[in-house]
Amino acid sequence: MQAKEIKDKLKSLIEKASMIDPQLAKRLNEINRWLKYTRPGSLTAKPLVLAFLLEIITDSTIWLIIQSLPTAAARQAKFDQMTANERYWYGYLFPKWINSTDAKFYIWKKKMMAGEFNQLDDDIIKSLAQTIVRREGTFWQRYIADLSMATDLIVSNHQHKPLCIQVTSVSEELHGKKYEKWQNALQMWEIERGLFLSYNPGEIGFIHQLVNVVLYNSDHLSEGKYVNFS
Repeated sequence: MQAKEIKDKLKSLIEKASMIDPQLAKRLNEINRWLKYTRPGSLTAKPLVLAFLLEIITDSTIWLIIQSLPTAAARQAKFDQMTANERYWYGYLFPKWINSTDAKFYIWKKKMMAGEFNQLDDDIIKSLAQTIVRREGTFWQRYIADLSMATDLIVSNHQHKPLCIQVTSVSEELHGKKYEKWQNALQMWEIERGLFLSYNPGEIGFIHQLVNVVLYNSDHLSEGKYVNFS
């Protein structure tokens, strides 16, 4: 989808949402105002902004389809067709984001538009995700989850119980402070289980070790637990 098409699609979603879910319309209007003075050519030169916009368009389209269904049973049938991670996103986290105050949203939108957003652990997260899939687990990834909810990946294994994880290589002296901020973010969004993974890039085979921990905890971690693994 080209930058001009993205802007047009956003406007049509705002119109649709205003009749079905005014809170979503409000969120999309906020994003539309953020784009107001960015020309399509300039937008094309900002791949992260475009990737975020495509995600929000996809999520909003799916959410409006669900909300448009005539009965609770029809909506439940739609959720039943999804993976556990998708169901957790569209049935819980995405509507929570639509209807909540997100203090971080203004900050990271601004940084993303200015090109100041660095995905420092991106290669490690990709390797984790690929290994999870090879091990027959599933994952879900969203900019909103990452930047507002301190969640790099949502992962499910055999029990189909989504687990929010954050991955970091932060230095030992900053580790405790970052863990505390992460736990506070999860509790603020009422995310009931979480795994904070810190790794040493110099250690051989650390990806497989992290994946073992992620898949085990997806199945077995109790609600109300926020585990710090390094």
